[in-house]
Amino acid sequence: MKDTEQDTEQASAKNLHGNPAAHAPGQPVVAVIGDGQLARMMQTAAIELGQSVRLLAGTPESSAAQVAADVLLGDYRDLDALRAAAHRADAVTFDHEHVPSEHLRALIDAGISVQPRPEALLYAQDKLEQRRRLRELGFPVPRFSAVTSVADAEAFYEEAAGQVCLKACRGGYDGHGVWFPEDREALTELVTSLLDKGVALMAEEKVRFDRELSAMVARTPSGEVAAWPVVESEQKDGICHRAIAPAPGMSKEDDDALRTLAEDIARRLGVTGVLAVELFDKGGQYWINELAMRPHNTGHWTQDGSATSQFEQHLRAVLDMPLGDTRPTAPVTVMVNTLGGATEPAEPVPSRMAQVWRRFPQAKIHLYGKEHRPGRKLGHINLSGQDAAATAREADLAAHYLVHGRWADGWVPA
Repeated sequence: MKDTEQDTEQASAKNLHGNPAAHAPGQPVVAVIGDGQLARMMQTAAIELGQSVRLLAGTPESSAAQVAADVLLGDYRDLDALRAAAHRADAVTFDHEHVPSEHLRALIDAGISVQPRPEALLYAQDKLEQRRRLRELGFPVPRFSAVTSVADAEAFYEEAAGQVCLKACRGGYDGHGVWFPEDREALTELVTSLLDKGVALMAEEKVRFDRELSAMVARTPSGEVAAWPVVESEQKDGICHRAIAPAPGMSKEDDDALRTLAEDIARRLGVTGVLAVELFDKGGQYWINELAMRPHNTGHWTQDGSATSQFEQHLRAVLDMPLGDTRPTAPVTVMVNTLGGATEPAEPVPSRMAQVWRRFPQAKIHLYGKEHRPGRKLGHINLSGQDAAATAREADLAAHYLVHGRWADGWVPA
């Protein structure tokens, strides 16, 4: 065996046991299952609270594993790995919703606090179960149907007058697992192919909406809830491009109503931690699009625009601690994602960051420690200001330079 291979194997074996010395005496330990940017930012919040995270990661190079001091390498589908991560943790939580429910129940049976619990997490894991439960509880959802055959799909196509969105019931994010067939023939071909691959499917009526919104709330196991202002989110290619907080032009009455909606969903589904309720808005009429039971892309603005960030709030919530103030700290805060461009600019990332700050010193840049790949989420920029349109323009310019190494408006420093 080569020395480098041996070193890697030894490092992996060491990491399987974690680092028990990485936790402050007397402070809570939260086991986070998943190693992406959400877990990375939970770790940052935990540090500021004097707490710490034990991370179950797939690789030592992952976004969260780069910064967590106690990292166990393992598969989230492996019950033994989950048990190791949960050992002596005050709570177990997630940066994704894909952990098998039966494993979570095994942890609960062993006396471990799992937040959110699998009974609630199901409605973020399975879109069809989510739709059925929300409709049963009287919440506004688009027309939908299970699709177990081509006949099911064709019948729904007629019912929805051809306005069909086809979804995989499980898995999928950032536009993956969602299809918009152009006509009946395309729908038939797509359903046939996906069912042959064993993909569980549902169909829902395609909503003609004016804009997308996100109502975010946190709830503790003992029942305390706190909601942030509703934000407007803008998508590009199925991925969140920008979030504006609070949503421009929204009345206080509608904001209050949607906050209450999110709080009611959290209570009635038994959600703990942070919940994001993504919504379609058509002239003040609202439909629920998706649920996410974890910190969410549309809540990143809270890091620099709210009295309490979604990451701190999530940790406080899953530990059943008093929740923090959710009031904005500026009239408007805009978050823009930075995704890898078609090519990586020659200018190094630190130099691009410096250029952004020279023009917009108030910009807050959050990077995830990921290597460039076209279309990959590499970070985001938060920018606060007085006016939504002006602040959004500045945030877009800053994000564009960080991605492409050039100013979209041709600006040249004096």
